[in-house]
Amino acid sequence: MGLILVRHTRPDVPADLCYGRLDVGLRNTFAEEASTVERALPIVSRVVSSPLQRCRTLACFIARTRGLPMDVDDRLVEMDFGTWEGRSWSQLPKAELDAWSQDFMHARPHGGESVAMLKSRAARALADWSERQESIAVVTHSGVIKAACSGTGIEAQHFAVSVAFGGIMPLSNFET
Repeated sequence: MGLILVRHTRPDVPADLCYGRLDVGLRNTFAEEASTVERALPIVSRVVSSPLQRCRTLACFIARTRGLPMDVDDRLVEMDFGTWEGRSWSQLPKAELDAWSQDFMHARPHGGESVAMLKSRAARALADWSERQESIAVVTHSGVIKAACSGTGIEAQHFAVSVAFGGIMPLSNFET
């Protein structure tokens, strides 16, 4: 039993776009990507998803294919990047990026959510789902997965975990 974190498949956005909580669609390769994820996913008894369509679409596919119940948990949504959302990472103000890197956990130069806020929200959600004593596929975002895998770390390097689109990561290997 345990939580299996699954990152959504490739969104239909430019590679350099900060899209955070923007509810963007998926690439036209979704069917192939989703089938690959579903085949690689271990046996689970439930699917839980972020409310954003890029996660819900994959979660629905897995639940429908496997005949499983599915829930949506708003706490699994991606980090709110405020004024940065919808903008190219390379064109964000250097002073704002510097402020974020100088206080990675608490700075909010974009006016959205801090990493500490994301980490706290994600930890509560994952702890709640862990209490169910089920094997659960949690379809979510890179930020939530990085927060979950950071353990007690509070520095940027603790969030350096990389998970590919459609990537699968058992949470049992990490601290929540």
